[in-house]
Amino acid sequence: MSASALRHVTAVRYVTPLREGGSLPGLMEADDLGTYVVKYSGAGQGVPVLVAEVVSGELARGLGLPVPELVTVELDPALGTAEPDQEVQDLLRRSPGLNLGMDFLPGALDLDPGAFPVDPGFAGRVLWFDALVGNVDRTWRNVNMLRWHGAPYLIDHGATLTFHHGWSGPEPPEVLAVGAARPYDASAHVLLTASPDLDAADAELAPLVTPELVRAAVARVPDRWLDVPGFADVAQVRDAYVRRLLARRDARDAWLPPLREAVAQHPARTGATTGSPRPARQIWRRPT
Repeated sequence: MSASALRHVTAVRYVTPLREGGSLPGLMEADDLGTYVVKYSGAGQGVPVLVAEVVSGELARGLGLPVPELVTVELDPALGTAEPDQEVQDLLRRSPGLNLGMDFLPGALDLDPGAFPVDPGFAGRVLWFDALVGNVDRTWRNVNMLRWHGAPYLIDHGATLTFHHGWSGPEPPEVLAVGAARPYDASAHVLLTASPDLDAADAELAPLVTPELVRAAVARVPDRWLDVPGFADVAQVRDAYVRRLLARRDARDAWLPPLREAVAQHPARTGATTGSPRPARQIWRRPT
């Protein structure tokens, strides 16, 4: 295993499907005695979702945001033969070999700002990061943050980097510039209620998004997940991710002003009523 690769484990027991998300991940025990939420290479969204999980998750970690450990998981579909759900059986059969796992946090709760106080500084950093990677899935419907032992964790970044779903080769400079400057729609972002300190986040995080940091995050994606038609080789695909993310960083003058406006106009800032808090929901129970 290279120094840049994710740690690799082999699944030894299939525990149960997790039905909170659309991709139907599964809970598995591995040969390192750890338990992981496994997202499958054969899921309907395809391998690009796993690439987004790795690149955005490792980029968030490099920026000091809390993300559970990601690992690659070697899977033998025979582990799920006792699973009665035919949909799960089919998914496992389509996903032999390399899959993606995230460290399981037993008993974690949804980090819903209606149930738990969220620091404006943390909220600002998460909102800034989500705008950087184009995360469309941190909303009231899918909070995609956990509270575990009193600490926050960011999860589920498969809905980031959506630009790569339309790739047919390296982006010309004019296409890259337009895409990098695209505004981020934060209207449904769950942390708008936490009065995010966006300017402090920009001052802190933008200097950290260096070519070295981005390359390190992209380097953690396995080669076999980067076979993209229209690109000469895996190295060219990796370079395309690096170029796009650095261009996004450099286009902040285009996407930060509307993001500031969304924060300023949110009811949490204007004093309007936002409704009563929802109870915290335990979404990751300890397996039985």
